[in-house]
Amino acid sequence: QVQLVESGGGLVQPGGSLKLSCVASGISFSLYTMNWYRKAPGKQRELVAAITMGGNTNYADSVKGRFTISRVNAETTVYLQMNSLKREDTAVYYCNAKYSNPLRNYWGQGTRVTVSS
Repeated sequence: QVQLVESGGGLVQPGGSLKLSCVASGISFSLYTMNWYRKAPGKQRELVAAITMGGNTNYADSVKGRFTISRVNAETTVYLQMNSLKREDTAVYYCNAKYSNPLRNYWGQGTRVTVSS
């Protein structure tokens, strides 16, 4: 059974930081591209950051320079360090594991991040 369990969300003031974690089980973690998506009220789901099995990273323009994605394969965990948070970063953040051939696509349950004073 595949599970992706996110944690680390919460309420933070603008300019603050949070670190999200996603622990995966039931998959060959090191072979998967791991992604963080977010869904804000009234907006479409957005890919925030991605990290490939080789460690290459990619970020949405809106978070470049503020967010950092990383992974520790031995811990089957992917992280999202979020700094200089803005109100517009408020959303539910979802962990996603993707493998291309054959296609496998798994989601966590989400963790809520609220940026507010």
